[in-house]
Amino acid sequence: MRACRIAANLGARVACAEERYFGGTCVNVGCVPKKLFSYAAHYQEDFEDSRGFGWDASQVSFDWQRLKSNKDSEIKRLEGIYNAILQNNKVDVFKHRATIQGPHEVLVNGSRISARYILLAVGGWPWVPDFEGSELAVNSNDMFQLENLPESMLVIGGGYIAVEFASIFARFGTKVSLVYRGETLLRGFDEELRHFISTEIGRHVDLQLEKKPVKIQRINNKLMTTLDDNSEFETELVLAATGRRPLTANLGLENVNVELGRNGAVLVNERFQTAEPSIYAVGDVIDRVALTPVALAEGQLVARALFSDDVREMDYNNIPTAVFCHPNLGTVGLTEQEALDKGLEIDVYSAKVKQLKHTLSGREELSLLKLVVNCATDRVIGAHMAGPDAGELIQGIAIALNCGATKADFDRTLGIHPTLAEEFVTMRSKRKSHST
Repeated sequence: MRACRIAANLGARVACAEERYFGGTCVNVGCVPKKLFSYAAHYQEDFEDSRGFGWDASQVSFDWQRLKSNKDSEIKRLEGIYNAILQNNKVDVFKHRATIQGPHEVLVNGSRISARYILLAVGGWPWVPDFEGSELAVNSNDMFQLENLPESMLVIGGGYIAVEFASIFARFGTKVSLVYRGETLLRGFDEELRHFISTEIGRHVDLQLEKKPVKIQRINNKLMTTLDDNSEFETELVLAATGRRPLTANLGLENVNVELGRNGAVLVNERFQTAEPSIYAVGDVIDRVALTPVALAEGQLVARALFSDDVREMDYNNIPTAVFCHPNLGTVGLTEQEALDKGLEIDVYSAKVKQLKHTLSGREELSLLKLVVNCATDRVIGAHMAGPDAGELIQGIAIALNCGATKADFDRTLGIHPTLAEEFVTMRSKRKSHST
């Protein structure tokens, strides 16, 4: 979408082929509907917490059908907006699958269309591991179209999608168990944050860590999942949230000199150009950083490089991200271990705090805030948080990191009291970490 709009504004003739829905995964079966579900899930806690502040929420009920219907209406509205953006920028739209026939030619709905450049931005698709009965599991796309709210659910996986759906549906009233082969959730995040969020999610979700499923079988109207320790779980639904893989199968790539990685990802250079000079690729299909804002930035860079004099490389440093589990998680910059792996001597500041709100709500929930500081320069090179609205806070911290903010800059910034965010500018207790 972004590449089409920028290229068209720069004077290029542009066509777009889309076989499913405009806006891709994020708008239709990813970030947007997931965040709407997350908002809905937060109300469960808000109603409970309100009692400590004098409110009577004893008549609360949840209507899955109403949430699903309202979500569907919003997604339909957004898809219409994206379609209009293409039309308003005079992009020729083909609502069919396109396959590559040659370096400058694609086949769409029986017609051959030629172009000077071809951009692959087909994204990814949920991947389910192969084991006995795994076909009985649903994937993350399916979760947005469930006709009924399951009374019980087993989630397989420990990444973004798994922990988000597990914590969201637990607050909808579903009895949720989560099976993950690792010791802590969210591999790739800061280790201290991983341990913290695993504990917090474990307050509401039955965590089965360091285990994996070996069999799913249907028994009457339920699914029985057997784990590798022979434990069994009977649930209405099994969600395989085990990752996504680039959607490169049956694209006609055998007709051109495009090279693929082991997981099917398109291999590109620093300018997102494939081994076929006329063909480029961006987004999840190149499997670098699978985040929507990253894909948008990559697409824009390609369009500007091809149709203007604005040629720049993508900067993958200090990319902020959030996980909309409960509590939320936000992060930007280096983890503690990544900093050590770079040979840096670092100071680490962290604080576990109970939000003021919970002194009256009675909720046993903590928040974690953490800064990683380069001793040699005093620059803050990593910021991590688990707590309410973590994504909103980390977005602002990301600006500071990109501006080269030091710990001294944080220290001389006055906090807004009483807020959770002020903890980022009041942390003084530190511990040193040395590279090995």
